[in-house]
Amino acid sequence: MKITAQQVNELRKATGAGMMDCKKALQEAEGDMEKAIDILRKKGQKVAAKRADRTAGEGVVLAKVSDDGKFGAIVMINCETDFVAKNEDFINFVKSVLDAAVENKVKSADELKETKVNGTTVADLVTEKTGVIGEKIELGKYEVVEGESVYAYIHNGNRIASVVAFNKAGDFEEAGKNIAMQIAAMDPVAIDKDDVPEDIKQREIEIGMEQARQEGKPEAMLEKIAMGKLNKFFKENTLLNQAYIKDGKTSVKDYLKSVDPELTVVAFKRVALAV
Repeated sequence: MKITAQQVNELRKATGAGMMDCKKALQEAEGDMEKAIDILRKKGQKVAAKRADRTAGEGVVLAKVSDDGKFGAIVMINCETDFVAKNEDFINFVKSVLDAAVENKVKSADELKETKVNGTTVADLVTEKTGVIGEKIELGKYEVVEGESVYAYIHNGNRIASVVAFNKAGDFEEAGKNIAMQIAAMDPVAIDKDDVPEDIKQREIEIGMEQARQEGKPEAMLEKIAMGKLNKFFKENTLLNQAYIKDGKTSVKDYLKSVDPELTVVAFKRVALAV
């Protein structure tokens, strides 16, 4: 059966696959566009299976906030090489996934995989991309926050992104960007000291006691010394107690109070590609 250039071009636009792959798929499908798409998808699945043991350590991390300003999401889609991560088509693909996630206020990675973009699920689109690009492509992380006002920040290079939710609605655009940037730069473990998971607290106490013991401090003093180290840990690693990066003399908590006496953070997320 003769396959026309128009058919090949149409399939290429629909799938992003190469010209020869599209022509072969159409010949195998005897000109049936839907069957040809399935053939290309199956090819992608085969490529994905072959590359399951490969490391997808590169990728794109993007963040976005919903139109009502109350929902924010971060998507990380991984690939194998920096070359692909910097490709405009790949970045646009990640943007399309994030757009669908935010528009539908998708709450989890599993839900995102089933969310449709132009009639195809994200899971199938990721598989198709594996086939088209020839690298392992996978949904690395998906995080969301909700609040009265939500703000996002994407660091240059699309390798780190953050979202932060405030307790109040209002025009906090500058503060929102500043705090989201703080989160991206300083990687806090929690909002405040009471939010730090118990296992992290215990680990820090144990480390502090052992450090003091190695320094020859008396056993009776170890716990007190460790608690002092724990308080220093809280100051450096909890968002509200950290030094504000644009003014090291004030804390994030005090910066927010200077914007609005009642303003505080109720949730945040940060996603970064491994260094």
